Amino acid sequence: METTFAPPVADIATPRSRALIAGGIGLVGCAIGFLVDRDQFFRSWLIAYMLFLGIALGSLALMMVQHLSGGAWGVFRRIFEASSRTLPLLMILFIPVLLGMTSLYPWTHDDHVQADAVLRHKAPYLNIPFFVARAVIYFAGWWGISFLLNKWSQQQDAGDVAANTRLQRLSGAGLVFYAMAVTFAGIDWIMSLNPHWYSTLFGFLMMGGQGLAALAFTIVVSTFLFRHEPMSRLLKPTHFHDLGKLTLAFVMLYAYFNFSQYMLTFAANLAEEIPYMTVRTRNGWQYLALFLTIFHFAVPFFLLLSRDLKRAAHRLVVVALWLILMRFADIYMLVSPEFASTGGNLHLLEGEHVSHLFVHWMDLAAPLAIGGLWLWMFFTQLQQRPLFAAGDPYLREALQSGGSH
Repeated sequence: METTFAPPVADIATPRSRALIAGGIGLVGCAIGFLVDRDQFFRSWLIAYMLFLGIALGSLALMMVQHLSGGAWGVFRRIFEASSRTLPLLMILFIPVLLGMTSLYPWTHDDHVQADAVLRHKAPYLNIPFFVARAVIYFAGWWGISFLLNKWSQQQDAGDVAANTRLQRLSGAGLVFYAMAVTFAGIDWIMSLNPHWYSTLFGFLMMGGQGLAALAFTIVVSTFLFRHEPMSRLLKPTHFHDLGKLTLAFVMLYAYFNFSQYMLTFAANLAEEIPYMTVRTRNGWQYLALFLTIFHFAVPFFLLLSRDLKRAAHRLVVVALWLILMRFADIYMLVSPEFASTGGNLHLLEGEHVSHLFVHWMDLAAPLAIGGLWLWMFFTQLQQRPLFAAGDPYLREALQSGGSH
């Protein structure tokens, strides 16, 4: 199958340039916010960063699953690959998180550590040098896996049959590394905002959320591509049906993980875990919790039960865009209550500025900045390769069957 049958996207300059402009505007807003309220800047940046990192890493994981399982949904592999190749930019965008460690994480303050038995106990793990070293390991592993998978994908397109085996073997080992690294990164970058709290399900929550965000983003991009040749001829309703079914599965999976964490926390009734939940169910946060229960799970769940909706790209994309917004709200719920007036780690941050339930304007500027730059990088990468992986042994069957397995 010739790679020229689906060349790179031609009409992509406009969204690419608009994304860069939006990112520039967002960066100006963030720069102003940094000068006005430095602590809030770091919190807003962390929330937005975790959203777009989740899309990139979720795409990397889905790409590895596709290499292992095959199947018709591999027609979206180029979107997964382009998303994963944004990791170098995300490494750079992680720098503000490192610079804001003392604002974000109580365990970075020696006086707090000495005054708290729990922090002293966790100090061998929660310390600045080891935190930075672990981040280097995470990014090196993620980018190394992405680099090799993308390189061997090109070799596969060039007719290298042995690349199929290399892709499968690396994907198997890569998924193990992905799961472990995402689990520990979630502990480091979000859970340790409140070092007194812990959850053995948190790694699963991180992976489930990333998979859901990546699928939603893939639907949005696929719908955009569906409006242009040659994708308007090659993509069929059944391809979107496949994405819709996977999205429904991840909606249910993520809801299950959240409910399990909530149920087990109250069943165990441990002093270290209860405050995390009570903070998020009182003083106004309960309304956001209810909102997420309804619109992150219930509404998408019932909508995605419809076969007709999943097969109609123009309808499915609305649900996908909403789910991306809900992913942002969910990450906001993970981070912001820790710095509210009743936050779990407030006693460790006495005298410092705290935020409230109301969305700060930097909570909008940060995703505009990171999202604009990330989309610019994504479109740049998407433009560099043909839209279909012509060497994929399952591709011809997937296109000819209209997406059925």
